[in-house]
Amino acid sequence: MIRCGLLGHRLSHSYSPIIHEVFGGYSYELFEVEPENLSDFMNRRDIHGFNITVPYKRDVIPFCNELSETARSVGSVNTILRRADGSLYGDNTDVYGFSTQVKRSGIVVQGKKVLILGSGGSSLTALHVMHELQAEQIIVVSRGGEDNYENICRHKDASIIVNTTPVGMYPHTGKSPVDIGDFERLEGVLDLVYNPARTQLLMDAKMLRIPHLGGLTMLVGQARAASEMFSGQKVSIEQEDSVVRMLRRKMENIILIGMPGCGKSVIGKLLAEDTGKKFVDADSAIEEAAGISIPEIFIREGESGFRKRESEVLETLGKQSGLVIATGGGCVTRRENYAHLHQNGTIIFIERDISKLERKGRPLSQGNLQEMYVERLPLYREFADITVQNNGQISTAAQKIKEAVYENTRD
Repeated sequence: MIRCGLLGHRLSHSYSPIIHEVFGGYSYELFEVEPENLSDFMNRRDIHGFNITVPYKRDVIPFCNELSETARSVGSVNTILRRADGSLYGDNTDVYGFSTQVKRSGIVVQGKKVLILGSGGSSLTALHVMHELQAEQIIVVSRGGEDNYENICRHKDASIIVNTTPVGMYPHTGKSPVDIGDFERLEGVLDLVYNPARTQLLMDAKMLRIPHLGGLTMLVGQARAASEMFSGQKVSIEQEDSVVRMLRRKMENIILIGMPGCGKSVIGKLLAEDTGKKFVDADSAIEEAAGISIPEIFIREGESGFRKRESEVLETLGKQSGLVIATGGGCVTRRENYAHLHQNGTIIFIERDISKLERKGRPLSQGNLQEMYVERLPLYREFADITVQNNGQISTAAQKIKEAVYENTRD
């Protein structure tokens, strides 16, 4: 079997091996290379083809014996094929991937002012595609250029923002390169980051009802084009779409919220077993991190101390992928928890009649449960992507959640 892979500096959280395993016909490895060792890697003869990511998309160009017209035009290479004679052919399949992302987003570029954040190799790809799509004006914003983050306000009339920087990418989630609330004419936001599924930039766009799309579609699109180079076999659009759906289902978390005693833990374990995801009970994770039980935390630190610890744990869990997370009933009382949970997950509100809620061992359930329910109900509904009733069989509720989540991750 021919040997292929991904060249980069830090690659431990790459989705590329999963994608190329599906497209098939070759092995696919991660090659983490230090800058001083780049030349040695490029001279290796045992690798048939490889993709290139940060920070080497321009550094590999001098090693290529020939560039495609697209790669020459862009000035960046993300796919290299070693031909039979040993020579290296460089191409840019990111162009196809990003073009696919723009198309799937439904954002119209023609005649619009576009702001590209970042000036690296991915920025060159975005610049090329925006020119092809006939944007009226394209501004590239960098930290030290003429157009930078200090004077970005002079471009607040931009219609489209494209983030090509790593700001907001795992593990440093929760950050946005710009405050899109400052852009009065904004019609679309595109983020090349694909992990987490929803960066802070994209969640801000959703809050403002601005069309937006993350980088997973681009990642799979460019991989499809690269796979065709590596294997010499065509990959259908249907296969490409199938891989996007598969990754969303595999990597996104299922987040369960609802009143204490509504069945989150029991349902969560059933879902984890059925989907192959890892089950995590947030309350147990809080106790493990604190080294004491939740009732003890309440005694020592009160509810405010517990809520602070809870948010810290949810921030850590929410960054991860492929989990089923059963949250505590009051996590919705702190607004910042929404971003922690939603960045990589679909949030499910499990609604259960108050008379059927389990109270034993739950400090806050010993008081006026009706009053708590009335207070929290609008918060649950605000957080939730999907609501599922759990007044019958637990297995029925779990199945409904699975079906709803899979439907929710189709597009």
